[in-house]
Order: sequence, then C-alpha cells, then structure tokens
Amino acid sequence: MPSDREIFNLSGPTHLTAVDWTNAHHRRSVAASLVHGVYILEPDRQQNRHGPQALAPPWWNVFHFQLNQVLTDEVDISLFRAVYEFQYPTDPALNIPKYVAFGGAILKPDTRSQDFKLDLQCIRNKLHQSPRFQVAMQTVQNIVALAGAPNVWLTGHSLGSAIALLAGKNMSKCGYFLESYLFNPPFLSVDPLERIKDERVKYGIRFAKSVLKAGLTHALQASQHQKSREHDPFAMLSHWIPYLFVNPADHICRVY
Repeated sequence: MPSDREIFNLSGPTHLTAVDWTNAHHRRSVAASLVHGVYILEPDRQQNRHGPQALAPPWWNVFHFQLNQVLTDEVDISLFRAVYEFQYPTDPALNIPKYVAFGGAILKPDTRSQDFKLDLQCIRNKLHQSPRFQVAMQTVQNIVALAGAPNVWLTGHSLGSAIALLAGKNMSKCGYFLESYLFNPPFLSVDPLERIKDERVKYGIRFAKSVLKAGLTHALQASQHQKSREHDPFAMLSHWIPYLFVNPADHICRVY
C-alpha cells in the first residue's frame, strides 16, 4: 500500500489550482512538488507501478510540467534526478522556468547504501568527485546551453539539494546565475563545541578561534586586494542568491 505522502491529492498543495508565478510561496510549493515527484519515481519503478497506477506524475502534471529526462545512478540503478520541462510557451515577465532539474536521496532498501556513501562524500567535501554529481553537472550545463540560464531552475532536497547547491555554485562562477530552491541540504546540526559542559573552556575555544580567523583575514588581505573582482570566484558567487529552506522536523533530514 502506498503511503499518504506519495499521493498528491492527500499530501500535495491541492490549493494551487492556479499558480501565481510572481508569488514566492507558490514558486516554492511548485519546486517542492517537483522534487517530491522524483522521490516517488523510484518507488513506482521498484513496485512496477505504471500508467494509471503510477503515483509520481500528478506531482508535476498538475503544474503543467512533463518529465523530460531521468538520470540513473550507475552504481545502484536508482532514479536519482529528473529534468522537467514546462509544457507551454513561457512569458519571461512571469519568470516561469522552462526547465527544472534535480531531486533527492531515495532512502529505500535498494538505494540506501549508495546514498549513504554520497552523504559521507558530502560531509568530507568530496561530493564533486562522485559520478552522480558529474552526470548532474553535465546535465545542467547542457540545459543552460539549450535554454539559457534565466529559463532554468535548480531544486533538490537533502542530498539532491547538496548536488544542486554545488552545481549552482559552479555555474555562478561561470557567470550563469540559476534560480535555485534548496530544501534541507545536508549539514551536521550538532556543534561539537556544545558537547563541552564547562562554559570557561567553551569561551576559551571561541576566543582562540576568533583570534585565528582575524589573523588569517589580515594575512589574506594583501593578496585579495591584488585580485581583480572580475576574476575573483567569490565575487562572482556573491551575485547568486539561492533560496534555502531548513525544516528541523524534516522526516528525512532528521539525522543531520
């Protein structure tokens, strides 16, 4: 039996009978629904739900998107990302995306091992080395070359959000600033410092860290001033402002 979370009419934003693309809440809800559709693609595949029995399509059909492309993980053959295409001509003034890419970790028995390995790579700042990210990055580059950056959204949840965040950062360094909706990207929520009970020890560590940061900042200022802002990747990155949503009650991201 499918869960209520998989059924659009039970868990989806059914109140959005007409999307106001100038409304930030509507845009966020659409992005979240498209991500959720990717999650349900994999259970549909594993349980052989096709045609009218498939539960994923309503999550994008309601908003007039069609499934343009599905990306498969070469290790566990899971459907880890999707590319959606808006079915009607878009009005640039409304900022309706022509294409929306990405999804999230599946967290099913057949895929949990690979998702866990990628989570570890994310924590170790090595996600960019994974084949899954390389495929995703190439897909984003191809879509932007086809449709132009203003017509492309990035979105994702959990591990998918981390991949979308990294892809968006790489594109921004090349001067392409993609509208991005990122839901609960992985991060370690427990500060190791908070495990220390002695307030004097914690204060000392914080003070030492502040002094160290100040010293590093002073040491780097000379070299930074010699850089041209046009060639500074951080200056380019500052023009990209993704929408980040963090929900501590997230049933999937509760381990972070």
